[in-house]
Amino acid sequence: MAMTMHLDIVSAEQELYSGTVEVVVAPAQMGEVGIYPRHTQMLTPLKPGEVRVTKQGGEEEIFFVSGGILEVQPHVVTILSDTAVRAHDLDEAAALEAKKAAEEALSEQISEEEVAAAQARLAQAIAQLRAIENLRKKKIAR
Repeated sequence: MAMTMHLDIVSAEQELYSGTVEVVVAPAQMGEVGIYPRHTQMLTPLKPGEVRVTKQGGEEEIFFVSGGILEVQPHVVTILSDTAVRAHDLDEAAALEAKKAAEEALSEQISEEEVAAAQARLAQAIAQLRAIENLRKKKIAR
């Protein structure tokens, strides 16, 4: 029997996921991290990207987070994010439009604060598009 841990993914709007899982892979600021049961305790910031979850029985689910915090306890993992969405619920057209708008903003003469905000929007849009593409590849592989 595979060892498991409890995972909660919470956004500002809702609790997106709460359940028992075997593995969590998340986009930490320091690089992608894999969390298995009994992982050492950790608290780390997340960057925009996908969280891959392997549920009991091996089924994988992908979520998009806009950034946030990952907290790891021996048997509980918590992801807190301003925005968290199941990857299959992402809107590709909206992500493409957000990417285009951020790129246009970066090409204009703007203040440092506006540059930072546009770069953050661009990183989030690119991460959403990457999550959509990875979800497509996963479906094709089946």
